[in-house]
Amino acid sequence: MNSSFESLYSTCSSVQSESVPLLQHNGQVHVHRDHHRSAPMPPHSHTSNSELQHSTTSPKQRRRRSQPMHILAVRRLQEEEQQLRTSSLPAIPNPFPELSGSPVLSPGSLPPCQPSGTYIINIFSEDGMGKVVEIPADMTARDLCQLLVYKSHCVDDNSWALVEHHPLLGLERCLEDHELVVQVQASMTSEGRFLFRKNYAKYEFFRNPLNFFPEHMVAWCQETNGAIPPSQLLQNFLNSSSCPEIQGFLYVKEMGRKSWKKLYVFLRRSGLYFSTKGTSKEPRHLQLLADLEDSNVFTVTTGKKLHSAPTDYEFCIKPNKRTELKELRMLCTEDEQSRTSWMTAFRLFKYGIVLYQNYKIPQQRKTLSHFSTPVRSVSENSLVAMDFSGRIGRVIDNPLEAQSAAMEEGNAWRKRSQRMNILGSPSPLHPCLLNSVIHRTQLWFHGRITREESHRMIHQQGQVDGLFLLRDSQSNPKAFVLTLCHHQKIKHFQILPCEEDGQIFFSLDDGSTKFTDLIQLVEFYQLNRGVLPCKLKHPCTLVAL
Repeated sequence: MNSSFESLYSTCSSVQSESVPLLQHNGQVHVHRDHHRSAPMPPHSHTSNSELQHSTTSPKQRRRRSQPMHILAVRRLQEEEQQLRTSSLPAIPNPFPELSGSPVLSPGSLPPCQPSGTYIINIFSEDGMGKVVEIPADMTARDLCQLLVYKSHCVDDNSWALVEHHPLLGLERCLEDHELVVQVQASMTSEGRFLFRKNYAKYEFFRNPLNFFPEHMVAWCQETNGAIPPSQLLQNFLNSSSCPEIQGFLYVKEMGRKSWKKLYVFLRRSGLYFSTKGTSKEPRHLQLLADLEDSNVFTVTTGKKLHSAPTDYEFCIKPNKRTELKELRMLCTEDEQSRTSWMTAFRLFKYGIVLYQNYKIPQQRKTLSHFSTPVRSVSENSLVAMDFSGRIGRVIDNPLEAQSAAMEEGNAWRKRSQRMNILGSPSPLHPCLLNSVIHRTQLWFHGRITREESHRMIHQQGQVDGLFLLRDSQSNPKAFVLTLCHHQKIKHFQILPCEEDGQIFFSLDDGSTKFTDLIQLVEFYQLNRGVLPCKLKHPCTLVAL
């Protein structure tokens, strides 16, 4: 058998004579490369070569030499065939010949082309209209929101959010500011989409932490030796070394079934658990419901219709992958405050101090500004206040003077309308006509929407205190309705017209406080609570992309 391997190696060496295997005493094969190709040798040269090998090596060494030679020859032939395939392509000089064995890079050995690093993202507004945006792979949700604010000429008040929406599953959640948009899109199904809308409740916990978690919901580890003061609630949630725990009864939907069970559930940093024996916290009675690391919490918008939920306050824990309906962990609470508390705790346990940093970044940017008004887009920041009362115009540098000039300009139409009314001119600036249409240009006015649609808009934009909108009344065609959120409850107040001395006024309190138009009414209740449960703080607005 050794002679057959020798003859095979001799045949292969006649085809490729550049490498001659030399055997050392340890049995390893070393290849000597001859850079000067010699002429083909006559057949008898193989015999003399073999005789020379037999004369210089022992039988034991010959047995070691014959084993790897066939594999080496086959590999050498495969490499030569690969070079013949790519020899028709132009060779590219290697700029670093000292780093490789060959000074020329063959086209077949080039690395594959890397992606360009930009991706196409479809963004939709509340009215269903979409906008195509090309973004880099490392763009975060905050950066994309600021880009959309700039393109849509909106006011950047740090309340805009990018929403991950799944219409078939009835799920949606606001992306955290540090999340990469491209990575989130990779985990979405084909029916999923991104929405651009307001969300005033995104960081409400950091503004009012004591309003979120009642005492019976928060438990601490045994090392604390007592209750935690309310002032330290925020610090303990953000401190990774502390062991806070959210506990309470939740309705849990069974996997693959339509039935729901009421279980005692614990939310910890390690995951979401439920007790198999009442309210017991013993490890042998706890079972894992969901993991926080590889999941996200979603609000369920069609809970009763799609999942037969026992209440309207349903939320869901969805894995960070393309999942089906049966893989979702559906949960349900008794009221809106409990649902908000559970979902906020989930975000705090998962992201921790990163969530607080996302909240502080726009706050720090706001302190650097000289104005207390929201930061506007770049195109609006390029405008300056001007005074043309003299012979030549001048730039108003004083912010207080600029603000007073803007208020005077905003009230100038009222003076012009009263002067036209005295002269009896049938101008379009007649108060009766102007007062009935001037409010329709405001972002907080939404026309003829239903009561249910106003509830949906308030829910989507955060349900924080002072969130409001105005709409036409469905019962009285001459009246309007103020929809206001207070303590996560939505209330409606009818605005009735009243006539005095031939002029129409609007009032919220049966004529005790009258306003010539709805803009005056909104401005008054933004500064004074009056008969309302709270001041008007956040207008519920929609944007057209």
